[in-house]
Amino acid sequence: MSGGVDSSVAAALLVEQGHHVSGVTLRLWDNTGDSGCCSVAEIDDARRVADQVGIDHWVWTFAEEFEARVVAPYAAAHAGGLTPNPCIECNRHLKFGRLLQRARQLGFDAVATGHHARVRDDGAGRVRLLRGADRAKDQSYVLYVLGQDTLSRCLFPVGEMTKDEVRSRAAAMALRTAAKPDSQDVCFVTTGGGRASFLAPRIDLHPGRVVDTAGATIGRVDAVELVTVGQRKGLGTGGGGARYALSVDPATGTVVAGDLGELHTDRVELGELAWTAGPVEGPACVAGTHQPACVAGTHQVQAQSSAHGPAVDATVEGATVRFARPQRRVAPGQSVVLYCGDEVLGGGIAR
Repeated sequence: MSGGVDSSVAAALLVEQGHHVSGVTLRLWDNTGDSGCCSVAEIDDARRVADQVGIDHWVWTFAEEFEARVVAPYAAAHAGGLTPNPCIECNRHLKFGRLLQRARQLGFDAVATGHHARVRDDGAGRVRLLRGADRAKDQSYVLYVLGQDTLSRCLFPVGEMTKDEVRSRAAAMALRTAAKPDSQDVCFVTTGGGRASFLAPRIDLHPGRVVDTAGATIGRVDAVELVTVGQRKGLGTGGGGARYALSVDPATGTVVAGDLGELHTDRVELGELAWTAGPVEGPACVAGTHQPACVAGTHQVQAQSSAHGPAVDATVEGATVRFARPQRRVAPGQSVVLYCGDEVLGGGIAR
């Protein structure tokens, strides 16, 4: 229970359904402010909702694990010129790793969250991860790292609901979180300070030069470690046509920039592959249905490279994803998630 409306309604629905429910709020980092993840206000909202629906409420502190598994890798990735997604690593290691481990030690059968996603038993011994019913709020992208052992112990009670329905249900139950706004994406990076103020005490930030694809200097940046592939603003290239970051090399303090056409590519290589129900093999996905693969070893999928971006037609062969039409380059460090219609097949991290 994060203190938000989705997890509040999730808990209330499970109580209505007759489950034995306890609420848990994770304290992952030391937020001394009065708002945002892990703040006293958020914990208090979660506790009060638990009181409203008649369940116990606990606060479990996993700050050391969060620092080691999420924050330190986030900083190290930026130092290496990558653009990490800490929310995915938090789900992998904390919300569906450490939390589930402790819950099982205490005798609980499952962990439920307020994620807008769905799980479904396929009748053949596999649990399938699906998009949430509200496509605009779908959070399946950040859950692709969950495997069968975890998915079989997960419940997503609001996954079949739209966000408007969630808020309406919360209002009908007079939950104090009914009108709370959605939380920000990266909980430990504040809107006021941004990445620069968060990373500056953790890694060295170096000025760098921006060059074109021929190697000529065309601009400068204050911190090469803060540049993301695909970025247009802040490259200091002055007038002329728009330039986009094509690659980032902190070792040489260099950002290569090019025009929009040079930003596009027809493929991306993935590392750290994760599959929800086993590697894609045999059947291929065509328009959401399973069909025989037309090319041996190549499988039709839809690929999504950001949490709320479009899913585009692609093929996957091993760790290579080839787009049906050229797409903007995926920033190294970001995840590419592979779908078959609404089903999450798996994904990996762009190299």
